[in-house]
Amino acid sequence: MRSHGKGANRTILDCLFRRNGGRKSGFSAAAGAAGAGSLLRGARLRGSGAVPLAADKKGLEIVTTASSADHPTRRDFLYVATGAVASVGAAATVWPLVSQMNPDASTVAAGAPIEVDLTPIAEGQDIKVFWRGKPIYISHRTKKQIEEARAVSVSSLPDPQSDEARVKPGHDQWLVVVGICTHLGCIPIAHEGQYDGFFCPCHGSVYDTSGRIRQGPAPTNLAVPPYTFVSDTKIQIG
Repeated sequence: MRSHGKGANRTILDCLFRRNGGRKSGFSAAAGAAGAGSLLRGARLRGSGAVPLAADKKGLEIVTTASSADHPTRRDFLYVATGAVASVGAAATVWPLVSQMNPDASTVAAGAPIEVDLTPIAEGQDIKVFWRGKPIYISHRTKKQIEEARAVSVSSLPDPQSDEARVKPGHDQWLVVVGICTHLGCIPIAHEGQYDGFFCPCHGSVYDTSGRIRQGPAPTNLAVPPYTFVSDTKIQIG
């Protein structure tokens, strides 16, 4: 390497000899060459972003470069990507096992059965529970209410049906009906109306103590949901 301008013919070795007072005996040719190499390497490293750490006794800079471990590499990316794919694969394997333990759509749509204890319901009293999102009336009918329902001529009814067909044998006192008016879906009131059954104030539909339509625009009787007696004092709806 040569400098420019005055003394352009001087080399780096000349500069090194000059720094040592021109005494070639104290600075061998090998040492000069090593020093020149260090200078050249230092120049190249400074140009490439190397970081000088210190200088040796001869004034030559000692440099180091940043470790590749300080920066993300392609290998790191591959490790992360592989781990992510493995996690997704494991989740995809487990999901069918979890899914098959859930009830199927038809079971959910049908609604789970519910049990109702009849013991707290006094004679002449009604309660309302919910099954499949629908209100269910459970009436503990009196002897008088049962007799009045069965004294009606079935043929005179808008929706002919006997009282016996709307209750369970041996449990005549218990009437279980869906509390939704068959006219426009309103909720009737129990123990109201001319027949002491159910009355819908929206449009005037009147039902008797068997839940049968007697007056008003409702076309059919109150529906009877599927239910069974689990015991004399408990029923299961659904």
